[in-house]
Amino acid sequence: MKIYKNVGGLFFAGMLCLTACGPAENKEDKERTIQLKGLYSFGPEIKSFTNCEEGREYWVADSAKTLELAYTRFNFEKPYEPVYIEAEGYRIKSDTTAINADFDSTLVVTKLLKISKEIPEGPCTH
Repeated sequence: MKIYKNVGGLFFAGMLCLTACGPAENKEDKERTIQLKGLYSFGPEIKSFTNCEEGREYWVADSAKTLELAYTRFNFEKPYEPVYIEAEGYRIKSDTTAINADFDSTLVVTKLLKISKEIPEGPCTH
């Protein structure tokens, strides 16, 4: 009976450690919500955002589940047509073992503010 208590205690301690260590980084990232303007492209293999001000490209994770839907409503004949978006979100380091490994950072979009086929004059058109 004593061995079951020890194994149960170790299991509980291990689970506590795993749950305590994981979410802290994500919570910190989510507190850094920013507004971004740039070009979004979507297709079967790539979901990318290019920040027009910096020229940096990010992998996109659509946590709001509205960005991809809004993009597909344009009914483009071919994938990866860029659209202009304004969005809120936060940046996290990309997973080096996943498809987004080619990107330094992932932009997690939490709120889509604007999406348009019309790309405004300025840094996005260069």
